[in-house]
Amino acid sequence: MYNAPLHRRQHFLHAHISKRSIQIAKGDSAKVMKGSHKGKEGKVVRVDLRKGFVYLDTIKRKNSKGKELEVPIHVSNLYITSLNLSDKLRAAKIKSMQTVK
Repeated sequence: MYNAPLHRRQHFLHAHISKRSIQIAKGDSAKVMKGSHKGKEGKVVRVDLRKGFVYLDTIKRKNSKGKELEVPIHVSNLYITSLNLSDKLRAAKIKSMQTVK
């Protein structure tokens, strides 16, 4: 997993949405299900494929100099609440997943 190339690491970044899991993307809304930020919800600002973390806009902390930084959250601790369907390929893929049921 840690030595996988980036095109393979994309498949590791799936989060649950209603009994299914789908790859999380920038612009999705997600809710934290575990950890110290449990229950907080926000929009995905950044997805880090190298480390496997997701950054939400509402969860921040201050560093020693007072600058606000986003807190990294592992994708397994998230639940997707709404999807960003601005990408036509992603919207078509999700639509096809719903018809396969």
